[in-house]
Amino acid sequence: MYFESRAQAGQILAVELLDKYRYENCAVVALSDGAVLVAEQIASSLHCVLMMLLTEDIQIPGEDLSFGAISQEGGFTYNGMFSTGEIEEYVSEFHGYLDEQKREAFQKINRLLGDGGLIDSTLLRDHVVILVSDGLDNGASIDVAIDYMKPIKVRRLVVATPTASVQAVDRLHILADELHILDVKENFMGVDHYYNQNVIPSHEETIAKINQIVLNWR
Repeated sequence: MYFESRAQAGQILAVELLDKYRYENCAVVALSDGAVLVAEQIASSLHCVLMMLLTEDIQIPGEDLSFGAISQEGGFTYNGMFSTGEIEEYVSEFHGYLDEQKREAFQKINRLLGDGGLIDSTLLRDHVVILVSDGLDNGASIDVAIDYMKPIKVRRLVVATPTASVQAVDRLHILADELHILDVKENFMGVDHYYNQNVIPSHEETIAKINQIVLNWR
């Protein structure tokens, strides 16, 4: 399945979610800049707050693989698709490099955040939380979000994304209460591949917009 834009994909997901959640207390959390364009449609349809969890991926040197990610709280979450043995092997081989990448990633997040928060745990508590991506090649970003929300009492955890790989879906069945995925790919070609339009506002513009939304809901 291909989409004209992320906004169009978000509209389709919004229709799926509306009947079930229109009268529920919901909060929508986008997992990336591109995901915000999808999530806006869902939050608008459900008349609920839109937030964003800011994360930075840590890549394994020389491989197109995410080792895990740093959240805006400074916590590091390993990519849950790796086994314990694989994690130990990578940590042993790239220990110094990975530690430095974690420090740099957290510093970058702090520079981007400024005085804003992007996400407010008080607006998530006792709500149905809908985590939104614009495409999931693996479950790494979801793992980070789950870790972030562990201390927060939420009513239900829903994941919504236009596309996802088979491996990501297998992971999501373990982590989430409910999935809304429009198309599952055995051979995931990269997120941008499934959209005709790939114009995404700058990171700074997206952060400013989300911070204003969160401020208005507080």
